[in-house]
Order: sequence, then structure tokens, then C-alpha cells
Amino acid sequence: MGKALRLLEFSNRKAANAIKKLLESAISNAEHNDGADIDNLRVAKIEVNEGKKLKRMLVRAKGRANRIEKPICNIVVRVSE
Repeated sequence: MGKALRLLEFSNRKAANAIKKLLESAISNAEHNDGADIDNLRVAKIEVNEGKKLKRMLVRAKGRANRIEKPICNIVVRVSE
């Protein structure tokens, strides 16, 4: 687990910080809720699924408006011993 956290810490990717926070949260949840040993944990699965789309309007010329859809993703991190 430490190797994955170090890899994410020094990565230059935009999503690395968000995934690192999710992984740390999954580790602490496994320790607190299931009583798992942190040293024996490993990343079992990471899924990125399409979520809802935020619908917004953009004002255009002559009283018109364009619709903008901002996509959101759902990230699922599973750890196991």
C-alpha cells in the first residue's frame, strides 16, 4: 500500500491528488471499520464510472442560450488483505 501512495504522491497527473485522498480514506475505513492490518492491505480494484451531468446554460447573443453539460465521474476504490 505504501508503494501506491508514494507513486501517487510524486505523480504529476491532475487526478493523482484526488485518488491519493480516496486511497487514504479507504485505508483508514478498512482499519477503523473492519479492524484490518494496514501493512497487509493492497489495492484490489479501482473503478471510474460516468456519473450525472450538471446542466448549465450559457448566455449567447440576441437573447439566446446554449446548454452546457459538465460531466462528473464516480471513483470506487476497494482494498483487501
